[in-house]
Amino acid sequence: MITSARMAAVDRNAEALGVSPQQLMESGGNAVAKTVRELTDVDVESETPPVAVIVAGRGNNGGDGFVTARFLDEYIVSVLLLGRPETIRTSTAKQNWEALMKGGYDTTVVQDTSSIEIVGPNGESPDIVVDAMLGTGVTGALREPEATAASQINHTDATVLSVDVPSGVNADTGSSTGVAVEPNHVVTFHDQKPGLTAIDAGVTVADIGIPQAAEQTAGPGDLYSLSRPTQSHKGDFGEVLIIGGGPYTGAPALSAQAALRAGADLVRIACPVAIADEIQSYSESLIVRAYPGERLTPTALEHVQSLAVDHDVTVLGPGLGDDEKTLSVVASFLRGHTGTVVVDADALSVVPTVDPAGKIICTPHQGELEAMGGETADDWEHRAKKMSAFISELSDSHTLLVKGAIDIISNGETTRINRTGNPGMTVGGTGDILAGVVGALACVLSPIQAATVGAYANGRAGDITVEKRGNGLLATDLLETIPTALQDPKDVTAGVSSDD
Repeated sequence: MITSARMAAVDRNAEALGVSPQQLMESGGNAVAKTVRELTDVDVESETPPVAVIVAGRGNNGGDGFVTARFLDEYIVSVLLLGRPETIRTSTAKQNWEALMKGGYDTTVVQDTSSIEIVGPNGESPDIVVDAMLGTGVTGALREPEATAASQINHTDATVLSVDVPSGVNADTGSSTGVAVEPNHVVTFHDQKPGLTAIDAGVTVADIGIPQAAEQTAGPGDLYSLSRPTQSHKGDFGEVLIIGGGPYTGAPALSAQAALRAGADLVRIACPVAIADEIQSYSESLIVRAYPGERLTPTALEHVQSLAVDHDVTVLGPGLGDDEKTLSVVASFLRGHTGTVVVDADALSVVPTVDPAGKIICTPHQGELEAMGGETADDWEHRAKKMSAFISELSDSHTLLVKGAIDIISNGETTRINRTGNPGMTVGGTGDILAGVVGALACVLSPIQAATVGAYANGRAGDITVEKRGNGLLATDLLETIPTALQDPKDVTAGVSSDD
């Protein structure tokens, strides 16, 4: 099954892979028309072909209905558009409406509820009504004229077929507020929608040509999960604690700045007092909470534990080093902290030895994965299988993001891959950037989503930088491009919101 939000992301990822919305709409309309034929008998010897009425909205669901009409030439077809043609919301749907106009199909533009009639071109009672008003992305009670149209559809004697999901029904829950279309059958696209199991209707799941890679490979559709409500407040997008530094000062500073660039509202760094001023000097945006000493030792455990409780996510490891006492603190912290922790760098070596109290997102490269006890392979499919097996040896609280030419992200149940990034990113510090980005995203997303989007955005930031500067990039260069990398490339190019 697939939720409405995930379906929107997969559609966008398919487009990024070269499968256009027009191709998907053409396939969807064809699939609906095929089911129309299965639900109604066409007698080629009859002088009166069956009558199909398509009630269409102004979005992509309506566009699917427009395409359906073109595949039903053996029927008497009438298309009712609920609203003015100039208000059709997507370019793909508009293109298919214009095809109906140029093809001379019978269409009626409905501008008020009093003019809604579910009848054929000559007033015939329909044999089948296609509900193509609203799709999976619309929730809440139906407005007019859709509410009146739904009521009239429900009172017809015709067979009723809904496109993707019955209008007025929540695709994820099956619930409805007020009137909703009550179909005899639903043609849904790509995969079953959770809410359809709650309705009394037959369901056809139509393959419309979305490649498997659109679900498996991280893409711009995954960025949809980062949309921000207009009524947002400080703190809504999380506070991140970076526990790092000792032998190194740049690593925790990079992670902290990356977390800010990735959208965290506040980021603090817990580090030894001996390097606190140096870390603070990297940026006025950094907030430093120092503890005594030159590196992380058991005397600082209580300090970092108390700080972490007040943060949504902790990033543990950048610049800590591999001192035995430091790693013992890492182990104690993971055993006791119940929140989400992004573990990177030398701290990764401790992960297989502890049973963590909270959720862990590990960000090793392949060498670090092998040092943890995991195995690798030459091709990503075999690497992914070995990763899943390794995760099962750890616990179900672990998510791994293994960096490489192709990044692999897995929690043992779901596996995603990421293809952004380039050889110029072998420079030191890009892993610290990734850890900070994932930490910020984990404040608002599940671990598997945060790791997937983080890998995509970090790699894309590197791609944008290399395109501008060549392979001599610095990790600090990525900080400037992270915000752009977290925007849909189509929106950045067009400077406007997507049609989807």
